[in-house]
Amino acid sequence: MSAGWSLWVMGLIVFNLGITLFLFLWGPRAKIPTLPDGTSGHVWAHGTLREGIRRLPRWWLLFSASMFAVGFVYLALYPGFGNARGMLGWTSRGQLARDVAANNAKLDDAMKDFASYTVEQVAYDPAAQQMGRVLFQDNCAACHGRAGTGNPLLGAPNLTDNDWLYGGDGNAITASIHDGRNGVMPPWASLGEDNVNHLVQYVLSLSGAPHDAAMAAAGKPLFATCAACHGADGKGNQALGAPNLTDHIWLYGGSVADIHRTIHDGRQGHMPAWSPRLSDDQIHVLAAYVYRLSHPADASHP
Repeated sequence: MSAGWSLWVMGLIVFNLGITLFLFLWGPRAKIPTLPDGTSGHVWAHGTLREGIRRLPRWWLLFSASMFAVGFVYLALYPGFGNARGMLGWTSRGQLARDVAANNAKLDDAMKDFASYTVEQVAYDPAAQQMGRVLFQDNCAACHGRAGTGNPLLGAPNLTDNDWLYGGDGNAITASIHDGRNGVMPPWASLGEDNVNHLVQYVLSLSGAPHDAAMAAAGKPLFATCAACHGADGKGNQALGAPNLTDHIWLYGGSVADIHRTIHDGRQGHMPAWSPRLSDDQIHVLAAYVYRLSHPADASHP
């Protein structure tokens, strides 16, 4: 805090404490005009109710005085009076750092136990799932959603199904989280608007979606430009992160307009690497949580 702001805060504290202390000392001694019957003269209900004057109870005075003492002691011990650091040297950042370090020490012990098991095994451990859920909410939910169902607007895939761009086993999921992924779908506007429209209809036909058969037939030869990544049968290639076009799962939406935009303008997908932020043990537990999202417990996974 700058010197100017420090003086401003100090002035506000002195002013407010001064006013309240003055009122506290003056209030019990203030002379209030009263009638011979001890009331102020204010009446309600045609004189049935009259305002009486009574001294403040002793317990209230003692309690209020103690609060002033507590306030002064607090300002002496802790930061709060401008830039004064306080006699204890306490800071919120220091307290946070100590709490985080203590919490991490507890988590590290648990994380190391999980490291000796595979992602698939850790996925069905209740404690690991609880930790993984927290890691997912803190780091992944912004794109994939709190439930992991994805976001077509961002190109964030649904993690609760069994459709994986780069593979859905423990090693592949760990690699995606640790190193990140960069998916590139080049734009094909150079083919011309008619050819793009024909390709759209052919892509729709691959998944059995309603389509124009004549346009799809015209687009089939053009799909050779796409087969290098998506395969001749359109089933995708997990080594490249090229999605399967024969199912009904669409990363950016499966409407005619969405597919047209994907082919015409291309797509740029980016999954950031989390290794700079998360430890290997944390990534291991997080990968187990993601794996479990699409592999609920069954007879083979109790």
